[in-house]
Amino acid sequence: MVDFSVVICTYNGASRLPQVLERLRSQLYTQTFSWEVLIVDNNSQDDTARLVQQYQADWLPAVPLRYVFEPRQGLAYARRLAVQTVVSPLIGFLDDDTWPEDTWVSAAYQFAQQHPQVGAFGSAIRGSYEVLPPPNFQRIACCLAVIQRGAEPFQYSAERGVLPAGAGMVIRRRAWVDCVPEQPSLTGVCGSSLDAKGEDVETLSYLRSGGWPIWHNPHMQLFHRIPKARLERGYLLTLFQRIGYSRYPLRMVRYAAWQRPLMVGLHGANDLRKVILHILHTRQLTDLETTEACERMLLYSSLLSPLYHWQSQIGQGLSWVPLQARLRAKLRSRLGSGLLQRLCS
Repeated sequence: MVDFSVVICTYNGASRLPQVLERLRSQLYTQTFSWEVLIVDNNSQDDTARLVQQYQADWLPAVPLRYVFEPRQGLAYARRLAVQTVVSPLIGFLDDDTWPEDTWVSAAYQFAQQHPQVGAFGSAIRGSYEVLPPPNFQRIACCLAVIQRGAEPFQYSAERGVLPAGAGMVIRRRAWVDCVPEQPSLTGVCGSSLDAKGEDVETLSYLRSGGWPIWHNPHMQLFHRIPKARLERGYLLTLFQRIGYSRYPLRMVRYAAWQRPLMVGLHGANDLRKVILHILHTRQLTDLETTEACERMLLYSSLLSPLYHWQSQIGQGLSWVPLQARLRAKLRSRLGSGLLQRLCS
């Protein structure tokens, strides 16, 4: 039996995996328990498989390094294969661009032993930026898996929407098997596409609905490498749009079917309120700086999230772009084109 499995889900990660594997090779204080590393290759087209074979030839004798291939594109599918593959009671997920400190594995294992009732817990994550991020970036950094939430462990409140990042998340396998369905609503990042962001929140929402507490463990430290391209305005706006669009299925996880029509209306009213408050707070309708523009995009796409998902479920032949255009035209006739342009910019 293995006590702890470190899982790295990767897509075309041949250039990124060495940094993560070298950090795992030098982990400290792991002599009192057994652990392994599993690479889940999510349909890579580069030399990921060959790279893993090279590391397997010269890896730690007491720590198995295993490899599996998942042809279905999407992080949610890669993680489900990992859960099916490992037999250890604890699974720690790393991304191929997150670098664990040399005590990350031991800190994760010890926390799980001290808190046996916890279903999942997340890491503290520092950003390693290729270039300087935009002004006030700390307000939105958590959406890029940069998590700094104090020096003491705590349980995430069920009343707030805050949850750990998927990178650096440790899940008790029994909690996953009991609560997480085989088919995800959101498939997660597919290659370079951000269309189905939110799979981590979906998973944690299932655990929370199943009665498993979720915690933050600041003693598990990671560094997240963020390249220049992910700090550009265009990428950030697309990222926050996709996060907003994912809000509807994530919110509905916690409600019974009969409750959902009412809750859609309540969430929609609250989203509209937040859009108006953001406009009043910034005192600007256009020419927002990058951080504020990302916040506005998140609120706007959260408001439209039910429509985005309904059109994909009801009519696969419908395109979201024409539907969005029709919605804008309808609103323009009610509000006036100038006001609508400012609200959506």
